[in-house]
Amino acid sequence: MELVILSGKGGTGKTTIATALSELAKDAMRVDCDVDAPNFYLYYQGQDVERKDFIGSKKAFIDKSKCVKCGICKEICRFDAIDIKKDQYFVDSFSCEGCGLCTIACNFKAISMQDEKTADVYITKIEKGLLSRAQMEIGADGSGKLITELRENAKRYNKENKLTIIDGSPGIGCPVISSITGSNAALIVTEPSKSGLEDLKRVYSLCKHFKIMTFVCINKYDINIEVANDIEEFANNNNITIVGKIPFDEKVMESINNLKPITEYEESRANKAIREMWEILKSKIN
Repeated sequence: MELVILSGKGGTGKTTIATALSELAKDAMRVDCDVDAPNFYLYYQGQDVERKDFIGSKKAFIDKSKCVKCGICKEICRFDAIDIKKDQYFVDSFSCEGCGLCTIACNFKAISMQDEKTADVYITKIEKGLLSRAQMEIGADGSGKLITELRENAKRYNKENKLTIIDGSPGIGCPVISSITGSNAALIVTEPSKSGLEDLKRVYSLCKHFKIMTFVCINKYDINIEVANDIEEFANNNNITIVGKIPFDEKVMESINNLKPITEYEESRANKAIREMWEILKSKIN
């Protein structure tokens, strides 16, 4: 069973809830698919048991011994990735999109496409299980291919078919699509604001397209009861189950600053609401 935690934008409390649910599930497999801004692992002290390079793209490379400096490659590059310095042509790897047009245009076979490492991929052993995660190279872009790699790594280590909790990327882009494809259920974390409602609609449309069982959690619902009611109305009209309404709680900020799951704060109102939500979620996904 794979449960992916989503949100329309960053800052809604997605990772806070993903961490809390992972703690309540106890022996769950954790996957941090928010590769552009990974922070799931920050809540855990662990040891990496596996690390490997992830080759996510190809970049053009100019062999100076074959280059005759005709300049055709520079002329046809739409991304201005080829430049000249000290009478030598070179490729700016940050600008190169790996389209390969320059390799076709070069009559002297001086340009080739070479693999580029875009991330380090890890399996980290923590006190309560395993975490599949990645660390991007500087300037690299998150991709659906990398997300798929992280999920496949988790499946290799999850031989007992434990619950897998995925901390997904915000938005509706390629990483999100790769996070939900093949998952069993999605929990969309939203907040009571006009933009939060519109973001919820977009993410729900994506989940609906892929026929993913979808639930909604309204975080900090009591800071704007009017919009929270609008979210509930949207959910009811679309037969979406709202499994949790979490109140604003300053203990959440304290837990983030201390890098501790909110479930460790017994007096926390948010903790209580998340525990109640987990009991509802368990009954639904089981």
